Amino acid sequence: MSKPLDRKAIRMPTVEEDKAITAAARADPDAQPLSAAQLKAMVPLRALRGRPPSPQRKQLVSIRYSPEVIDYFKATGEGWQTRLDGVLKAYVSRKTRRAAGVGR
Repeated sequence: MSKPLDRKAIRMPTVEEDKAITAAARADPDAQPLSAAQLKAMVPLRALRGRPPSPQRKQLVSIRYSPEVIDYFKATGEGWQTRLDGVLKAYVSRKTRRAAGVGR
């Protein structure tokens, strides 16, 4: 059986204390309350985190390459997967143009 947590009770301020706290906050020029328009314009922080969504989403696949290919691209440093993707895109582009009869 789990042991009950020893938590201190949260004591809410009295109405008089709350009024004093609010008056002190309003008197501070650096801590003015937000207007209704400012509150409405607020966005949750988690909505702003991370990369913006890409218009060209990539598809996750599992594929095996020979060790020589992986070693070569890894030796080029950070972003090697993107460079490998670029090489494959260039190959597809060349093959597509040839199949369409362009560049002969």
